[in-house]
Amino acid sequence: MSNCVALIPARANSKRIPNKNIALLNGKPLIYWTIKSALESKVFDRVIVSTDSEGYAKIAWAYGAECMLRPPELATDVSTDYEWVNYTFGRLGNFKDCDFSILRPTSPFRTSETIKRAYEYFINSDCDSLRAVEKCSQHPYKMWTLYGEYIKPIIPSGLHSQPYQTLPEVWVQNASLEIAHSYVIYSLGSISGTKIIPFFTQGYEGFDINEKIDLDLARLLIETGKVKLGENMKPIETIPKARCEFIYSKGKHIKDETLILFGCNHPKATDDQEGYSMCTTKDFKECPFNEAK
Repeated sequence: MSNCVALIPARANSKRIPNKNIALLNGKPLIYWTIKSALESKVFDRVIVSTDSEGYAKIAWAYGAECMLRPPELATDVSTDYEWVNYTFGRLGNFKDCDFSILRPTSPFRTSETIKRAYEYFINSDCDSLRAVEKCSQHPYKMWTLYGEYIKPIIPSGLHSQPYQTLPEVWVQNASLEIAHSYVIYSLGSISGTKIIPFFTQGYEGFDINEKIDLDLARLLIETGKVKLGENMKPIETIPKARCEFIYSKGKHIKDETLILFGCNHPKATDDQEGYSMCTTKDFKECPFNEAK
Protein backbone atom coordinates (compact mmCIF):
# COMPACT_ATOMS: atom_id res chain seq x y z
CA MET A 1 0.00 0.00 0.00
CA SER A 2 1.28 3.48 -0.86
CA ASN A 3 2.06 6.05 1.77
CA CYS A 4 -0.95 8.24 2.45
CA VAL A 5 -1.16 11.58 4.21
CA ALA A 6 -4.28 13.11 5.75
CA LEU A 7 -4.57 16.86 5.25
CA ILE A 8 -7.04 18.68 7.51
CA PRO A 9 -7.63 22.33 6.53
CA ALA A 10 -8.58 24.55 9.47
CA ARG A 11 -8.21 28.25 8.83
CA ALA A 12 -9.35 30.72 11.47
CA ASN A 13 -11.71 33.69 11.12
CA SER A 14 -14.58 31.87 9.46
CA LYS A 15 -17.39 34.29 8.72
CA ARG A 16 -20.65 32.36 9.04
CA ILE A 17 -19.76 30.63 12.32
CA PRO A 18 -16.96 32.40 14.24
CA ASN A 19 -14.12 29.94 14.95
CA LYS A 20 -16.20 27.24 13.29
CA ASN A 21 -13.44 24.64 13.24
CA ILE A 22 -13.17 24.63 17.03
CA ALA A 23 -16.86 25.09 17.84
CA LEU A 24 -17.91 22.57 20.48
CA LEU A 25 -19.72 19.42 19.42
CA ASN A 26 -20.46 16.83 22.08
CA GLY A 27 -17.97 18.54 24.39
CA LYS A 28 -15.04 18.55 21.95
CA PRO A 29 -13.76 21.05 19.37
CA LEU A 30 -15.16 20.24 15.94
CA ILE A 31 -11.69 19.52 14.56
CA TYR A 32 -11.22 16.80 17.19
CA TRP A 33 -13.69 14.47 15.48
CA THR A 34 -11.85 14.61 12.15
CA ILE A 35 -8.44 14.06 13.80
CA LYS A 36 -9.92 11.15 15.72
CA SER A 37 -11.41 9.42 12.67
CA ALA A 38 -8.19 9.94 10.68
CA LEU A 39 -5.97 8.46 13.40
CA GLU A 40 -8.31 5.56 14.15
CA SER A 41 -8.63 4.59 10.48
CA LYS A 42 -4.96 3.49 10.41
CA VAL A 43 -4.92 4.53 6.74
CA PHE A 44 -2.51 7.43 7.13
CA ASP A 45 1.22 7.62 7.75
CA ARG A 46 0.79 11.23 8.84
CA VAL A 47 -2.19 13.31 9.91
CA ILE A 48 -1.46 17.00 9.31
CA VAL A 49 -3.58 20.02 10.16
CA SER A 50 -3.00 23.03 7.89
CA THR A 51 -3.94 26.25 9.65
CA ASP A 52 -3.11 29.93 9.93
CA SER A 53 -3.80 29.96 13.68
CA GLU A 54 -1.26 29.12 16.38
CA GLY A 55 -4.20 28.53 18.72
CA TYR A 56 -5.72 25.97 16.38
CA ALA A 57 -2.29 24.37 15.98
CA LYS A 58 -1.95 23.85 19.73
CA ILE A 59 -5.40 22.26 19.91
CA ALA A 60 -4.63 19.93 17.00
CA TRP A 61 -1.25 18.96 18.48
CA ALA A 62 -2.92 18.13 21.79
CA TYR A 63 -5.24 15.67 20.05
CA GLY A 64 -2.45 13.87 18.22
CA ALA A 65 -2.13 15.61 14.84
CA GLU A 66 0.90 17.26 13.31
CA CYS A 67 0.48 20.89 12.32
CA MET A 68 1.76 23.12 9.57
CA LEU A 69 1.08 26.82 9.81
CA ARG A 70 0.41 28.32 6.41
CA PRO A 71 0.99 31.96 5.42
CA PRO A 72 -1.96 34.38 5.67
CA GLU A 73 -2.30 34.73 1.91
CA LEU A 74 -3.18 31.03 1.71
CA ALA A 75 -5.93 31.34 4.33
CA THR A 76 -8.27 33.95 2.90
CA ASP A 77 -11.93 33.63 1.93
CA VAL A 78 -10.90 33.15 -1.70
CA SER A 79 -7.86 30.89 -1.23
CA THR A 80 -8.18 27.69 -3.23
CA ASP A 81 -7.55 24.17 -1.97
CA TYR A 82 -4.86 23.73 -4.60
CA GLU A 83 -2.85 26.64 -3.17
CA TRP A 84 -2.56 25.34 0.39
CA VAL A 85 -2.21 21.70 -0.67
CA ASN A 86 0.58 22.61 -3.08
CA TYR A 87 2.27 24.64 -0.33
CA THR A 88 1.98 21.72 2.08
CA PHE A 89 3.43 19.21 -0.35
CA GLY A 90 6.30 21.57 -1.00
CA ARG A 91 7.35 20.99 2.61
CA LEU A 92 6.67 17.28 3.04
CA GLY A 93 10.14 16.05 2.14
CA ASN A 94 10.13 12.28 1.58
CA PHE A 95 6.34 12.18 1.63
CA LYS A 96 5.95 14.02 -1.67
CA ASP A 97 5.27 10.85 -3.66
CA CYS A 98 2.22 9.51 -1.90
CA ASP A 99 -1.55 9.55 -1.80
CA PHE A 100 -3.33 12.27 0.13
CA SER A 101 -6.78 12.80 1.52
CA ILE A 102 -8.46 16.09 2.38
CA LEU A 103 -10.61 15.70 5.49
CA ARG A 104 -12.54 18.81 6.46
CA PRO A 105 -13.35 19.46 10.13
CA THR A 106 -16.87 20.52 9.16
CA SER A 107 -17.78 16.88 8.47
CA PRO A 108 -17.80 15.34 11.98
CA PHE A 109 -19.92 12.28 11.13
CA ARG A 110 -17.38 10.88 8.70
CA THR A 111 -15.96 7.92 10.65
CA SER A 112 -12.78 5.87 10.52
CA GLU A 113 -14.81 3.19 8.74
CA THR A 114 -15.88 5.76 6.13
CA ILE A 115 -12.23 6.56 5.46
CA LYS A 116 -11.19 2.91 5.24
CA ARG A 117 -14.03 2.10 2.85
CA ALA A 118 -13.15 5.04 0.61
CA TYR A 119 -9.42 4.35 0.55
CA GLU A 120 -9.92 0.68 -0.26
CA TYR A 121 -12.07 1.69 -3.23
CA PHE A 122 -9.52 4.32 -4.30
CA ILE A 123 -6.44 2.08 -4.30
CA ASN A 124 -8.27 -0.59 -6.29
CA SER A 125 -9.47 1.81 -8.99
CA ASP A 126 -7.91 3.30 -12.11
CA CYS A 127 -8.30 6.97 -11.25
CA ASP A 128 -6.57 10.23 -10.44
CA SER A 129 -8.78 10.91 -7.45
CA LEU A 130 -11.89 10.04 -5.50
CA ARG A 131 -14.53 12.51 -4.33
CA ALA A 132 -17.37 11.99 -1.85
CA VAL A 133 -20.80 12.68 -3.34
CA GLU A 134 -24.46 12.35 -2.40
CA LYS A 135 -27.68 12.61 -4.35
CA CYS A 136 -28.61 16.22 -5.04
CA SER A 137 -31.76 17.29 -3.19
CA GLN A 138 -32.25 20.47 -5.27
CA HIS A 139 -31.98 19.59 -8.95
CA PRO A 140 -29.89 22.01 -11.06
CA TYR A 141 -32.51 21.85 -13.84
CA LYS A 142 -34.81 23.73 -11.46
CA MET A 143 -32.30 26.44 -10.60
CA TRP A 144 -32.39 29.97 -11.93
CA THR A 145 -30.09 32.95 -12.20
CA LEU A 146 -31.06 36.62 -12.18
CA TYR A 147 -30.66 38.72 -15.33
CA GLY A 148 -31.76 42.27 -14.56
CA GLU A 149 -35.45 42.03 -13.64
CA TYR A 150 -35.89 38.54 -15.14
CA ILE A 151 -34.71 35.03 -14.29
CA LYS A 152 -33.35 32.36 -16.60
CA PRO A 153 -32.64 28.67 -16.01
CA ILE A 154 -29.01 27.95 -15.17
CA ILE A 155 -29.26 24.99 -17.54
CA PRO A 156 -31.33 26.01 -20.59
CA SER A 157 -32.79 22.55 -21.14
CA GLY A 158 -36.50 23.31 -21.09
CA LEU A 159 -36.87 20.68 -18.35
CA HIS A 160 -37.44 23.06 -15.43
CA SER A 161 -41.17 22.28 -15.41
CA GLN A 162 -40.77 18.50 -15.56
CA PRO A 163 -41.54 16.34 -12.50
CA TYR A 164 -38.46 15.71 -10.40
CA GLN A 165 -38.81 11.95 -10.89
CA THR A 166 -38.36 12.31 -14.66
CA LEU A 167 -35.09 14.24 -14.43
CA PRO A 168 -31.68 12.53 -14.66
CA GLU A 169 -30.01 11.67 -11.36
CA VAL A 170 -27.53 14.31 -10.24
CA TRP A 171 -24.92 13.97 -7.53
CA VAL A 172 -23.36 16.79 -5.52
CA GLN A 173 -19.97 16.73 -3.80
CA ASN A 174 -19.95 16.94 -0.01
CA ALA A 175 -17.29 17.73 2.57
CA SER A 176 -16.74 14.17 3.78
CA LEU A 177 -13.46 13.46 1.99
CA GLU A 178 -11.33 13.60 -1.12
CA ILE A 179 -8.44 11.26 -1.97
CA ALA A 180 -5.89 11.68 -4.75
CA HIS A 181 -2.46 10.67 -5.98
CA SER A 182 0.12 13.40 -5.42
CA TYR A 183 1.03 13.52 -9.12
CA VAL A 184 -2.18 15.49 -9.74
CA ILE A 185 -0.51 18.40 -7.94
CA TYR A 186 2.83 18.30 -9.72
CA SER A 187 1.81 17.11 -13.18
CA LEU A 188 -1.78 18.28 -13.57
CA GLY A 189 -1.85 21.43 -11.43
CA SER A 190 -4.97 20.42 -9.53
CA ILE A 191 -6.11 18.42 -6.51
CA SER A 192 -8.31 16.06 -8.48
CA GLY A 193 -7.04 15.45 -12.00
CA THR A 194 -9.51 14.37 -14.67
CA LYS A 195 -10.24 10.71 -13.85
CA ILE A 196 -12.41 11.18 -10.77
CA ILE A 197 -14.37 8.32 -9.23
CA PRO A 198 -17.40 8.85 -6.96
CA PHE A 199 -17.57 7.71 -3.35
CA PHE A 200 -21.23 7.51 -2.37
CA THR A 201 -21.56 8.51 1.26
CA GLN A 202 -24.15 6.80 3.41
CA GLY A 203 -26.51 8.25 6.00
CA TYR A 204 -24.96 11.30 7.68
CA GLU A 205 -21.38 10.63 6.52
CA GLY A 206 -21.52 13.67 4.23
CA PHE A 207 -23.17 16.00 6.74
CA ASP A 208 -21.46 19.41 6.50
CA ILE A 209 -21.48 22.25 9.03
CA ASN A 210 -21.45 25.66 7.35
CA GLU A 211 -24.19 27.65 9.08
CA LYS A 212 -25.22 27.88 12.72
CA ILE A 213 -28.37 25.91 11.90
CA ASP A 214 -26.14 23.04 10.72
CA LEU A 215 -24.29 23.04 14.03
CA ASP A 216 -27.60 23.09 15.93
CA LEU A 217 -28.85 20.19 13.83
CA ALA A 218 -25.66 18.21 14.42
CA ARG A 219 -26.09 18.63 18.18
CA LEU A 220 -29.74 17.58 17.90
CA LEU A 221 -28.83 14.47 15.90
CA ILE A 222 -26.42 13.46 18.66
CA GLU A 223 -28.83 14.27 21.48
CA THR A 224 -31.62 12.21 19.90
CA GLY A 225 -29.32 9.28 19.20
CA LYS A 226 -29.65 9.44 15.42
CA VAL A 227 -25.89 9.81 15.16
CA LYS A 228 -23.47 8.25 17.62
CA LEU A 229 -20.00 9.71 17.83
CA GLY A 230 -17.19 7.42 18.94
CA GLU A 231 -15.85 7.13 22.45
CA ASN A 232 -13.48 9.92 23.49
CA MET A 233 -9.77 9.58 22.89
CA LYS A 234 -7.32 9.85 25.76
CA PRO A 235 -7.77 13.03 27.82
CA ILE A 236 -5.68 15.93 26.67
CA GLU A 237 -3.53 15.80 29.82
CA THR A 238 -2.20 12.34 28.92
CA ILE A 239 -0.98 13.30 25.45
CA PRO A 240 2.49 14.91 25.35
CA LYS A 241 2.46 18.40 23.88
CA ALA A 242 5.84 17.88 22.25
CA ARG A 243 5.30 17.05 18.59
CA CYS A 244 7.79 17.76 15.84
CA GLU A 245 6.70 19.52 12.69
CA PHE A 246 7.47 22.28 10.27
CA ILE A 247 6.01 25.68 10.95
CA TYR A 248 5.66 29.08 9.31
CA SER A 249 6.86 31.81 11.63
CA LYS A 250 6.94 35.61 11.36
CA GLY A 251 6.45 35.56 7.59
CA LYS A 252 9.64 33.59 6.94
CA HIS A 253 10.15 29.97 6.04
CA ILE A 254 12.05 28.02 8.65
CA LYS A 255 14.39 25.57 6.96
CA ASP A 256 12.87 22.18 6.32
CA GLU A 257 15.40 20.47 8.56
CA THR A 258 14.24 22.55 11.52
CA LEU A 259 11.39 21.06 13.50
CA ILE A 260 9.17 22.71 16.07
CA LEU A 261 8.42 21.20 19.47
CA PHE A 262 5.87 22.78 21.80
CA GLY A 263 6.97 22.29 25.42
CA CYS A 264 9.78 19.98 24.30
CA ASN A 265 12.57 18.80 26.61
CA HIS A 266 14.67 17.54 23.74
CA PRO A 267 18.35 18.03 24.75
CA LYS A 268 19.09 19.80 21.46
CA ALA A 269 16.07 22.10 21.58
CA THR A 270 16.50 25.82 22.11
CA ASP A 271 13.84 28.44 22.70
CA ASP A 272 13.38 31.11 20.07
CA GLN A 273 12.06 34.61 20.65
CA GLU A 274 8.46 33.50 20.12
CA GLY A 275 8.63 30.82 22.78
CA TYR A 276 8.83 27.84 20.46
CA SER A 277 11.33 25.09 21.15
CA MET A 278 13.53 24.50 18.13
CA CYS A 279 14.79 21.02 17.33
CA THR A 280 17.14 20.29 14.42
CA THR A 281 16.22 16.63 14.10
CA LYS A 282 16.16 16.19 10.32
CA ASP A 283 13.42 13.58 10.25
CA PHE A 284 10.52 14.19 12.65
CA LYS A 285 10.17 10.43 13.09
CA GLU A 286 13.69 10.26 14.58
CA CYS A 287 12.75 12.53 17.44
CA PRO A 288 12.04 10.57 20.64
CA PHE A 289 9.39 13.11 21.55
CA ASN A 290 7.36 12.58 18.40
CA GLU A 291 5.06 9.75 19.46
CA ALA A 292 2.61 9.78 22.34
CA LYS A 293 3.78 7.30 24.96
